[in-house]
Amino acid sequence: MHPLKKTPLKMAALIRLMKTLDQQVAQCSRCGTCQSVCPLYDVTRSESDVARGKLMLLDGLMRAFFGRPKGVSERLDRCLLCGSCAKACPRGVNTVEIFLTARTVMAGYKRLSPVKRTFFRKVLANPALFDRLAEHGARWQGLFSRKMDTAPGASCANLVSPLLSHRHVVPLAPVPFHKFPAHAALTKNSSGVRVALFVGCLIDKVYPHVADAMVRVLEHHGAQVIVPDGQGCCGIPALSSGDSEAFDLMVAGQLKPFDPIGFDYLVTGCATCTATIKTLWPVFFKSPSESQKTTTSQISEKTYDIHAFLVNVMGIPPAGQPAFDAGSSIVTYHDPCHLRKTLGVFSEPRALISANPAYRFMEMPDAGSCCGMGGSFNLAHYDLSGKIGEKKAATIEAAGAGVVATGCPACMMQLSDMIARRGKNIRVAHAIEIYAEKLFFGDSSAKPI
Repeated sequence: MHPLKKTPLKMAALIRLMKTLDQQVAQCSRCGTCQSVCPLYDVTRSESDVARGKLMLLDGLMRAFFGRPKGVSERLDRCLLCGSCAKACPRGVNTVEIFLTARTVMAGYKRLSPVKRTFFRKVLANPALFDRLAEHGARWQGLFSRKMDTAPGASCANLVSPLLSHRHVVPLAPVPFHKFPAHAALTKNSSGVRVALFVGCLIDKVYPHVADAMVRVLEHHGAQVIVPDGQGCCGIPALSSGDSEAFDLMVAGQLKPFDPIGFDYLVTGCATCTATIKTLWPVFFKSPSESQKTTTSQISEKTYDIHAFLVNVMGIPPAGQPAFDAGSSIVTYHDPCHLRKTLGVFSEPRALISANPAYRFMEMPDAGSCCGMGGSFNLAHYDLSGKIGEKKAATIEAAGAGVVATGCPACMMQLSDMIARRGKNIRVAHAIEIYAEKLFFGDSSAKPI
């Protein structure tokens, strides 16, 4: 049996978790600051959707938990986990950790559905199986979707199902990044820093060109890039659903390919993966092995977002940005919540974008507001996700941009959907793509970004 496989949370363990929650919730002064920054409250105007309302629900959780577990679970589920409330809290209450712990309690008591348990523990926790299923999905996805005639810049398709035809999805890539020919022949620059690339599920299977751009940019600046085989999910989908067992399996599965002895830095292009590895792995990963816990902490300390790594570690781009060319396209930038609010990465993507003179950077109104994706929130509450996303799309249009860049593949999917809903032809790109175009534009030996 896998050393991390265990029986469902027993009642004693649940009670210990609930006592921990009670201590954390007691820090909240009910000041209401969270209300002013909550993207969900902005569209529902419901106090129960605000962190304060959820914390009041969790106060005395044992009584509410056993009396009406379904209602508690439904309220906790209506949260984007964007971190806006935690960032703004004057008392430093880490609401994201509280809500994740509460979801673990609820899942341990109620048990997840068989479908979720199977998907998390048998599929996502098994990278090889997940890769095979995704490859089959890419091969047959044309049966379930059709390309749009409008908004080609959004790179979306409509689902054929009448019940889901209002959704616009970014299709799976024909070839995932782990199957790219160049992946097996990366430059071995022994003199440069050793950078392990954590690709992430969405970049690997939906946006492989983003990973390709990251590799080429890092190698261009002298880094030795290592892309370990067997890498998989960072674990956030399972943790967000309260499945601590699946989360442990996923994290444990990444400790061998990402042995910290083999690299100087771990770099990702996914804001959510970066935040999960850096802030959640050390807190929520439970292992009976002290060596695994130590390895997890070491990986966390070495983890960087790609933009922060290039600017703050490698000193790129140098001070003094080039003036944009006449006729440059206007590009704006959407701040992923996990990048700006959790990790404090704000200026670095803008610096890389502004280094490309082919674009004129224009700040959009309220660039730090949530796009409404929230991972599984988008699946469970698409109507609310869409209302939040529509507001974000409107601010992109207000900037007059032909391109919107961001630093998170999930945000890219949401922005593509929202832009397509409005029938606009605005390209959605990763910020590293914009920077890579500066380096490789006109280089016939370089693959187009």
